[in-house]
Amino acid sequence: MSTQEPTQNPLPRVGETAQMSRTVTETDVVLFAGVTGDMNPAHMDAVAAAAGPFGGRVAHGMLTAGLVSAVLAMRLPGPGTIYLTQSLRFVRPVRIGDTVTARVEVVEVMERRRRVRLATTATNQDGETVLDGEAVVMVPAAG
Repeated sequence: MSTQEPTQNPLPRVGETAQMSRTVTETDVVLFAGVTGDMNPAHMDAVAAAAGPFGGRVAHGMLTAGLVSAVLAMRLPGPGTIYLTQSLRFVRPVRIGDTVTARVEVVEVMERRRRVRLATTATNQDGETVLDGEAVVMVPAAG
């Protein structure tokens, strides 16, 4: 009987990137509001939102941030990733019908603790930044 050391998932390298895109729909906004309880008229009420600062309804900022979470969990570092911190700055509103591309880039690898710091951004279909920030995640060891 041989004993093997558990294998480690490789850590990403500085400069690696990943992204994914999604077109934000009415259904996305309604479901997000239902799940979170955030029924702010800026998201849900066209008449009230028209009189607001954006001149119409906008998607929840955290819905956009959730797209960043999806990139981290599914692409880089990938399944099993554990979020530790996230800073966010909402730069522009996201409207229903906008196609948002969430992107992450590895800026630091902390090998000893299997932590990775990433720049996190999201842009709309016009290439305008709608969100930026930074995340620190834990990369899982292989089973």
